[in-house]
Amino acid sequence: MRRLLAALLLSLLACPVGAHVTSTGLAIVDIDDGRLEYSLTVVASQVDELFAEFLLKAADGDRDSAERVAQTMRDDAKFTIAGAACAPGRIAIRGSNAGDGKIVLEMTLSCPKSLGVLAIRDDWPEVMGPHFQTVMSVRVTGRPLAELAFVEEHRVEQVELTGARFTGWLDFIGMGALHILSGPDHLLFLLALLALSRGLWPTVKIVTGFTVAHSITLSLAVLGLVDVPSRIVEPLIAASIIWVALENLLSPSGISRRWLVAATFGLVHGLGFAGGLLELGLPREALVRALVGFNVGVEIGQIAFVAVVLPPLAWASRPGRLTRLPQVLSVAVAVIGSVWFVQRVLFSP
Repeated sequence: MRRLLAALLLSLLACPVGAHVTSTGLAIVDIDDGRLEYSLTVVASQVDELFAEFLLKAADGDRDSAERVAQTMRDDAKFTIAGAACAPGRIAIRGSNAGDGKIVLEMTLSCPKSLGVLAIRDDWPEVMGPHFQTVMSVRVTGRPLAELAFVEEHRVEQVELTGARFTGWLDFIGMGALHILSGPDHLLFLLALLALSRGLWPTVKIVTGFTVAHSITLSLAVLGLVDVPSRIVEPLIAASIIWVALENLLSPSGISRRWLVAATFGLVHGLGFAGGLLELGLPREALVRALVGFNVGVEIGQIAFVAVVLPPLAWASRPGRLTRLPQVLSVAVAVIGSVWFVQRVLFSP
């Protein structure tokens, strides 16, 4: 058990400051009478380090890097309409004027056909990194038609250009589940919350309090009603981990009000979840659908984590077994949360 805890501690300390391994690119596809305009916006610091170097050099005007990125773009973003391949044409690579590290890739394609089924293949994880995901908005003659999500295991989509609007619910549900399951800070917070929980009803109250609270702030932030900078949210998330872990050690009798703690800090974590959608810049008419699907996915991922972690934790903590396991875990969680807090306060941009 000591070796297991040491391995857990080292692996989590090795996570990046943001504690999220998933990176997301926003793609926009505009189709108008056989002409297809494709753009992809990514944050260079969040993708594979080697390809990020090519992206930054290309945006600065380096011709060799620009050609490397352009060829990758032709290879990794492919489109056909009614079975006829769209031919890549002009490609532009530019950095954001806001100085936020974003790189915009633009490609114009000519398509022999303009009606029928649009088939899209997104292979960006090959170069951006295995946890890269693309969220795409498809528009026809300026009219929003579909919102899609591509991840490493799901790289192909089809959209009927003359059909009804496609919502892509399952894609956004999958994106929400991936977001929480790839975010060790949220999972570590849940682990600390449930470390002392015994019985079904206390667990239900804790999970429900956390769910309701983060759903509120997630919705408010995504809809633009609340705006809290990530430089404030991320340290607060780390602080919430420390608080709950220390409470486990110093005031274990407070478990009866743990649902209230979960709800209070759930408001902060909801703002962290919102970053997964806000950075996409989706059109407002797409936000509600994306929000619902994303939130459902977050809850599915959360329930899956609780279902896997809580039973063995409760079993191991019974008398005659590893009775001090919750306290040992809480010490490890407090240490990790403290490291993240210092990183996010002193070393985050």
